[in-house]
Amino acid sequence: MLIMNEKIKASEVRLTGVDGEELGIVSRDEALALARELKADLVCTSLLSSPPPCRLTPRGTAKQTAAKEKQQERKAAQPAKVKEIRLTPHIEDHDYETKRRQAEKLLASGDAVQFVVKIQGKEGQRAKELLEQLLKELAEVGRKETGIQLSGKQAAVRVNPVQ
Repeated sequence: MLIMNEKIKASEVRLTGVDGEELGIVSRDEALALARELKADLVCTSLLSSPPPCRLTPRGTAKQTAAKEKQQERKAAQPAKVKEIRLTPHIEDHDYETKRRQAEKLLASGDAVQFVVKIQGKEGQRAKELLEQLLKELAEVGRKETGIQLSGKQAAVRVNPVQ
C-alpha cells in the first residue's frame, strides 16, 4: 500500500530528496512544505522504523510505479499457459520449420508448449525421433518438463520456457 503526502501521520520523518540525497530527520510539516515547493510527492517507503523513511518523488510517478509493480505481481502469479502444437510423423521440412518457429515464439513469450504427434500403426519410433530433434533445436529457449510419452495413438512431450 502506498502512503503519501497528508496521509503520513508521523510527526518526524527521515527524508530523502528527489535525487536520492539524504536530507536527515525533519518534521512532517517541513517535509510536506518542501514537497509542495518542489512540486513533488512525499512517499513513505516503510512503516516499520521510527522515524519512517520517506522520499520526495516527482509528482505522479509514485502512483504509476506502484501500479506497474502490482501489474507485474499479478502477471507473475498467473500460471504459464500451455499451448498445444500438433504434428504428424511424416511432416514436410517447411511445415516442420514453421512449427519450430511457432514454438520458439511461444516459449520466448513465457508460455509452455505441448507437442503432440499423431501416430498410426508402427510410426512410434519416427514420432519419437521427430520430438527428440525438436527438443534439441529448442534447447536454448525451452527445457522438457516430461520425457517423451508414447501412448496408443500419440507421442507427446511438454516443454517449459527457460527463465
